[in-house]
Amino acid sequence: LALPAPPAGGIMVAQMLRILERFDLVELGHNSPDYMRVVSEAMKIAGRDKDEHIGDPDFVVPPLAYLLSDAYADACAARIKRGEKTALTRTLSDSKGTTTISCVDRNGMVVSVTHTLGVPSGVMPPGAGFMLNGAMNWYDPRPGKAGSIAPGKRRFSSMTPTIVFEDGKPVATLGAPGGAWIGVAVAQALLNLLDFGMGMQEAVMSPRFSATTDAIDIGNRIPRATQRALEAMGYAVNRSAATFPFAGVHGISVWDGELDGGADPQRDGYAAGIV
Repeated sequence: LALPAPPAGGIMVAQMLRILERFDLVELGHNSPDYMRVVSEAMKIAGRDKDEHIGDPDFVVPPLAYLLSDAYADACAARIKRGEKTALTRTLSDSKGTTTISCVDRNGMVVSVTHTLGVPSGVMPPGAGFMLNGAMNWYDPRPGKAGSIAPGKRRFSSMTPTIVFEDGKPVATLGAPGGAWIGVAVAQALLNLLDFGMGMQEAVMSPRFSATTDAIDIGNRIPRATQRALEAMGYAVNRSAATFPFAGVHGISVWDGELDGGADPQRDGYAAGIV
């Protein structure tokens, strides 16, 4: 369960998961070169489709049935299996104005919220109690695009507060700040939880990578041998000096009735139980 458009992160995460259902990720091996290639290509396909199709639904109807269909996921997976590379050119910035909160109460009620100021303006309308954001700079200046600027139009964002259900009951909730990296970070945390059986803390602090441009960006804990293998496949690889880069995932899992919180060490968030 994730936000619909105009926040586009949930659509992007769902599309990545649909494509990756076509692969045995455990067999590939967590963060192996082949795993990173497959997941990175799914990231790029979903990122390209987000930029092309997702906007304010009052102006542009997102083709969700198509993007999340078995037929399209099959076609995308086939391209990846053939070794094709998706082109995705854009600039990135790691916004510092985003906050995410995941909560579970004693009755099992779950809340997942992500709020962003984009580039905070420092301006508060008198009596309103909130700060104006800087999201106007997210619009595409070119006319005729899903994200083109228009009067009264809302711009999509990458926010993706998420709740995971099993047999109709919530079993995990997570989200992240981090601009364009939010979707790829939340998707990796979900793969860690659902495919590799990690606990929440391990899932959110496991080494991450990002393919939100043509290059694959990797955290500094990814082995250099893995980097060399990806470069041998023809990828440009950028190594971050940060130990925990690419968004800051926080979440709670509630399998078997036990609450398990996790907080990404790169941010100043934390996991806590309150009585």
